[in-house]
Amino acid sequence: MAYLDALRVFVRAYELGSMSAAGRDQRVSPAVVSARIAELERRLNARLFNRTTRMLQPTEQGRIFYAGAMKILDAVAEAEAAVADVSLNPRGSLLVAAPLGIGRRLIAPQIPEFKARWPEIDVRLRLTDRRIDVMGEGLDVAFFLGRPEDSGLRQRVVLDCERALCAAPEYIARRGMPRRGEDLAAHNHDCLMLRFPGAQEIGWLLETEEGERAFPLSGPFESDDGDVLTDWALAGHGIVNKPLFEVAAHLRAGRLVKVAEQTPPAPVRLVCLYPHKRHQDAKSRLFIDFMTAACRSALDAVLTPPKA
Repeated sequence: MAYLDALRVFVRAYELGSMSAAGRDQRVSPAVVSARIAELERRLNARLFNRTTRMLQPTEQGRIFYAGAMKILDAVAEAEAAVADVSLNPRGSLLVAAPLGIGRRLIAPQIPEFKARWPEIDVRLRLTDRRIDVMGEGLDVAFFLGRPEDSGLRQRVVLDCERALCAAPEYIARRGMPRRGEDLAAHNHDCLMLRFPGAQEIGWLLETEEGERAFPLSGPFESDDGDVLTDWALAGHGIVNKPLFEVAAHLRAGRLVKVAEQTPPAPVRLVCLYPHKRHQDAKSRLFIDFMTAACRSALDAVLTPPKA
């Protein structure tokens, strides 16, 4: 197993361009990363990286070895998955990423139940609203809310999410009620935007009589955390575009009201993205199956008004 551990460390160092980052990813110290790579270099009698003060640069031998190392690790993962399928006792770690709001409300609450059912599987959950690189970050499963770009990743639809534009009654009293997307820009409404490095969105995609239309918008506040935008909206600072399940309780309580209802936001899908492999890891498949059912049930509970 020592050689496989060295291969895993080398692959992550190659992909992340840093021994420190590879160490954090593999939960070992940078010294261990350096030692394992040095052992590989002695075994191969070749330098795999040119080291600088800021990052690692793979040599030609390193690039060649990376391709072979990936084939070995993929073959081992597929063999282990096949055995796990037969034994019905999957084990190991799953690295999972999800958007903040989805992760906090739908994904994280279900993980203890998943762990109780399959105690040999550990889940490492990362929550972020930024765009992620599934392959580059070594993720097993990534939840994505929106319309994923075409890629070599597999996709599994979890559920369709209705969205709503909403604001606090205080804001409406102060600025007026917009009826359509055109009113947002024409009356210079304060739109609370989700922005982060690398984001492509410059406005909101709304449904009109002619079909979906992108409305370029801006506002005085923006954040890379969707929950911060909700808090600003609740405080009367502007209009927010949110999945309906995230604001359903606020709408029922009157803390927020829907706006521009003649041109509502286009619905989006919550999908699971995962690497394309000939034999999908059993624990990934179990997790995706479990979360698909659990998220649909949780969404129904959130959107169903409580009985009086």
